[in-house]
Amino acid sequence: MLTFYFARNTCALATHVALEDADADYEAVRIDFASEEQRKPTYLAINPKGRVPSLVTPQGILTETPALLAWVAQTYPEARLAPLGDPFAFAKLQAFNAYICSTVHVAHAHRMRGYRWADDAAAIEAMKRKVPESVTNAFLLIEQDMLEGPYVMGRDYSVADPYLFTLAQWLELDGVDLSRLPRVVEHRARMAERPSVKRAIAAEMANPA
Repeated sequence: MLTFYFARNTCALATHVALEDADADYEAVRIDFASEEQRKPTYLAINPKGRVPSLVTPQGILTETPALLAWVAQTYPEARLAPLGDPFAFAKLQAFNAYICSTVHVAHAHRMRGYRWADDAAAIEAMKRKVPESVTNAFLLIEQDMLEGPYVMGRDYSVADPYLFTLAQWLELDGVDLSRLPRVVEHRARMAERPSVKRAIAAEMANPA
């Protein structure tokens, strides 16, 4: 059995959905950020970065959402969560997930975690003020050039979809004008109706601290 470590309202939801999509045999363990459980020795022994998600597999421990999503897709090929038989298409999926991880999520994090990049209070406030613009610009690129529709990769659902869905849930909090992103909003609504998404969200809300 796999052990999946997550925290509520984080990017870990993407992997949680993918595990549900794959019908994987796993145990979900909530890490309580409010009590800084992610900084305690027990969890740091699993993930020294002190972040989520983490996935304990029979081969070892994996971290970082793009890696976990690729692992799920490749480990459960019968779930058809990635174009595994097409190296170019699989690379495009990886490129999308890398952009979400390295650019979109970082832009979002400037709203709450500017201290990761600066110590000066004025610099941190400047980062916060920039979030609506930077996140909007990132999602406009997705809206216009990256989201093929109806799913990220086009006709076929993939592990890129729960990743986009997860970050799209934070758009209002990031001060983004949703009227500029009709295709992203439509994708978000479509994803919210998927049984795997509903199960993962319900599990995260119900899981005790």
